[in-house]
This record gives sequence, C-alpha cells and structure tokens, in this order.
Amino acid sequence: MLSVFDQGPPPPCPAPFNMAAYVLAHAESQPDKIALSVVSPTRSERWSYGRLRDAVLGTGAGLLARGLRPGDRVVMRLGNSVEFPIAYLGAIAVGIVPVPTSAMLTAGEVARIVDDIAPGAILRDPEIASPDAPGVPEIGLERLVAMRDLPGAPYAMGDPEREAYIVQTSGTAGRPRAVAHAHRAIWARRMMHDGWYGIGGQDRLCHAGAFNWTYTLGTGLMDPWSVGASALIPAPGVEIAALPLLLRRHQATIFAAAPGVYRKILAAQNEILLPDLRHGLSAGEKLSDAIREGWHKATGTAIYEAFGMSECSTFISASPEAPAPAHSLGRPQAGRRVAIVDDAGPVEIGTEGVIAVSSRDPGLMLGYVGAETETRARFAGEWFLTGDLGQMDADFNITYKGRADDMMNAGGYRVSPLEVEHALSRFPGIGAVGVAEVEVKRDARVIAAFYTAEETIDEAALAGFAAANLARYKQPRIWRRLDTLPTGPNGKLSRRALRALMED
Repeated sequence: MLSVFDQGPPPPCPAPFNMAAYVLAHAESQPDKIALSVVSPTRSERWSYGRLRDAVLGTGAGLLARGLRPGDRVVMRLGNSVEFPIAYLGAIAVGIVPVPTSAMLTAGEVARIVDDIAPGAILRDPEIASPDAPGVPEIGLERLVAMRDLPGAPYAMGDPEREAYIVQTSGTAGRPRAVAHAHRAIWARRMMHDGWYGIGGQDRLCHAGAFNWTYTLGTGLMDPWSVGASALIPAPGVEIAALPLLLRRHQATIFAAAPGVYRKILAAQNEILLPDLRHGLSAGEKLSDAIREGWHKATGTAIYEAFGMSECSTFISASPEAPAPAHSLGRPQAGRRVAIVDDAGPVEIGTEGVIAVSSRDPGLMLGYVGAETETRARFAGEWFLTGDLGQMDADFNITYKGRADDMMNAGGYRVSPLEVEHALSRFPGIGAVGVAEVEVKRDARVIAAFYTAEETIDEAALAGFAAANLARYKQPRIWRRLDTLPTGPNGKLSRRALRALMED
C-alpha cells in the first residue's frame, strides 16, 4: 500500500468569486454581531460585521481613488493594529493585490521585496521601517484610516484563479521569495474548519499573534469571519502572562498560538482556569509532547496541531473529531490529496520520505513571483515537495521527521541559513560564517552564529550589525568564534556539526 491519502476532491470554488466578499458574507445576515474584539486587561475595541465590511469597502474605494487599479500590488508596511486586516481585505475587495510584510523587516529587506514585485504603492505607518523607493507612492496611515468613511466600492468579482495576495517565505537558495496565492485559497481553507479547528458560528477564537502575522491573518481572522464567528486579538503590548485572564474574561472557546506561547504561559502558571475553552490550536513549528501534556494538565483541554507552509496553508492536522495518535501531526484533511514520496514517487506505508501535496490542491500557491525556475523545482510530477520529511501509517496519520534541508524555524518563521550567513559575511573582519538552529533548553530553540576571525569580535557589535540588516526573528542570539568551521566529506559546511558544538 502506497503512502497516498485521497478520499475525493473538495467542492469546487464558485465563480465568479472574491476572497473578501466570501470572508465578510456574514455582514449581510448579521451586521450587528461582533466580528472582532481587540482585547486588553483594561479595555476592548469592538468591531461589528457591518462596521468591518463598511470600513473594508470604503478602504477599497479609497485605494482606487488614489489611482490604483485591479491587479496592482501594494506592499503593506503597517503595525500591529486593526488597520492591517482592514487594508488587506480592502485591497482584495477591489481586486488589488496586498503584500503583507512583517513589521520586523528592515528597510533593506523590504527594498528587495519592492524590487521583486514592483508594487503600485506602499501602505505605510511612519513608525515602520520602509525603504526609499523612487516612483512608488506611499499612502500614509492617516489617509488609510480616513478611507474607511468613504462610500464603499462594490466587490470586484472574477476568476477564482486570479492573484489575490502575496506572502513572503524564505527561499531554499537563501533569497526570500514572494509567494502568490489565488482568491480560491480562502475557499480551500474550508477543509480546515472541521479538519483542524472544529469551529462554528458560535465560537470565540482568540489568536495570540499580532495582526500583521500571516498566521493571525488566516487562522485568527479570515477563517473565523468566514463562518460567522467572533475573533479575539490581544491589543499591542499585552504580555503573554495576561493571556489566560483575557481568555477567561472574554469567554474564548478556541485558542490559537505558536508552541512558544503555550510554553511561556505554562512556565508562569501551573493551573489555568478556562471554563469556556474547548481546545487549543498550534502551528508554525513542531509542538512538543511536553507542551501538549503540560497544557492538558493545566487546563483540561487538548491542543490540536497542524502542518502547513506559506506555499499551501495547513493541510495536515489533528482535530476534535480526529485526535492524533501520540507523536503524530494528524492526518490530511478531507478533500486533500497528500503523499509521502521519494525520487521515484509515493513510497510504501511506513517508509520515510518527503511530505508532498498534489498540484491539484486548491490551496496551493500560484507560484513564486518572478521565479519560474524555482517554482518548477518544487514539483516532481503532480507533487509539490514541501522539503519536510514524514512517515504515513495505515490510518493515514503522518509523523513528522524533520527537514530535508537546513531550513531553520525561528518562533514560527522559516528562515534560510544562507540568507543570514550572506548578511553576516559583510561584517568587517569576519571570515567564514555558518548559522544553525540550536536547542538552548527544553522546547526553546534559537539561531546561533559561528564565525572565523583573527580574534573574538565584540558581540554587541555583531548583534547591532545583525539588527541593522536582518529582521529580529532572523538575528542570531548566540555568537561563537571558531578556528575553522566544520565541513563534511564534500567540503561543504556541516550544520549538523555546528549544532553538535552547542551540545558539548
């Protein structure tokens, strides 16, 4: 028996279609229901479905009035605030393509994104780093906020295959890539509603992430709104230690976070009273058994894990209806076609290989922008190769076996070591440099940098250089000088040996 899961395709995406119209459809039937609460220990900011829809369509009208046209791309340099999802959906509503970016990126990193995608404008909070981009107009935060009150534009309905939004991911060659997704991607996420969330219109889902993180945009906002649920997002500055209080006070029924957030909550509290919580969700990096078991002991609820990536949102998961066996990610969601493959194709059940998703999956990317060769290299026949290793059992449960390459995971963000090494190699006086993800304590991993130089370099200088050239999540937290960097038999840098150095 081959390691292939296929129980039939999902219902096709309707046409014509618009992602924003689909997400905000419940504004028509329940305009007064609370769609979003931005919560803190002292206050809450509430948005009804009707108010949210009006702000989105007003923003769309304002973008068109600024001369942007359907198909144009806009880079989003906005902070952790409600302006982010409103601008994101406002662009999509009228056929403009938003490019959400992390506020942690440096101006130099954003400059490369601008070069790659040739945007028609940059949506800009003046507090967020942004490059000088001659010929690319900026639309400031004040103007964006004022657009909410404009008469709303109609939704731009069209082919569900057309480009809807672009997200960033680390490229395997060390250069971040822009990943283009179609409007149909949100329709494909319906497979997650039962296959991971167990969500309905009565739910109150709290996501611990910032508005401007793609994990929050999808799991914390777009999906709850798609089913008419209420989204709860912690206000900027809320400490992780305050999250249990907010979950209890605002009667959250589902909690979503990266594993590191669960770990920090458990480190601060042994017993957590959450009477309304049914379960938690985890994605972004591997959830450890210690965190899973600790959360269940502290709250009496389970955490359901999911596996996905920028190129195809979560497609393997556990759920309330199908809990995962010990050490397993879960199984592919109903409607997916997923396999474990090697160079010859799908492998036998129980054999380790690369996790792959069919090119027919409606949630799969359109491709890497301006990188057709790299796009083709990610496919083997019908299979999109994730670069992650796994093993499927006879019940289609998949056990994660790690990366097939050296890609690192920093707090839920995938980071190419080549990108970090390239940036650090420009530091004056540094020789060779190699980076690796290392475990500094149980369930806590950071990026470590190893370098050669005539003498040890001041760590503050190295850290300052990294901060000026790399987003915070890409910056090494450990620096170590070596006489030589370890290599394998082929003379290439051995990252496994670098990791082993930290275990000595």
